[in-house]
Amino acid sequence: MVNLIWAFMAVIGILYAMANGTMDQVNEAVFEGAAEAVTLSIGLISVLVFWLGLMKVAEEAGILKVLTRLMRPLVSKLFPEIPPDHPAMGYILSNMAANIFGLGNAATPMGIKAMEQMKQLSGNETASRSMITFLALNTSSLTIIPTTVIAIRMQYDSVSPTEIVGTTILATLVSSVSAVLVDRFYYYKSIRGN
Repeated sequence: MVNLIWAFMAVIGILYAMANGTMDQVNEAVFEGAAEAVTLSIGLISVLVFWLGLMKVAEEAGILKVLTRLMRPLVSKLFPEIPPDHPAMGYILSNMAANIFGLGNAATPMGIKAMEQMKQLSGNETASRSMITFLALNTSSLTIIPTTVIAIRMQYDSVSPTEIVGTTILATLVSSVSAVLVDRFYYYKSIRGN
């Protein structure tokens, strides 16, 4: 549906430009935007490779295991029906660690694996409580260090590209707590309704 909306907006814009005789400006904007997108993508690839490498070093050094051990009690409370030693728990913790460092692209494969493991654990096609909680948390944005946004700000010569860290932490705190509260509210409401 979103693709149709974007396509409709593009067609309307082109038709409007044709009617006003400003197609040359539209063409210029399209080519400038495409060139800038390529430059931005290459810059983001380098940042992503750097942070993925750093995550690999942290994994090899055992830092991720320590982080996982520290987060496990909290995550076990959020996902009580998943056994602590189940593979889904490892994928959930890895996904959260990657998201905390602003590596959404690196977190996505781990999130998909976590969902697959939770689906196997539940044994049916209906989303389990854990799957819904995990989705709510991922949607709320568990970012403390927004590396991708910092990289974009650096690429556009921001005077202080890291000044957003404080507001990101505040926004993450509010959105994550809200996601858990709403998740639990609807969970307990559904239990009482049955």
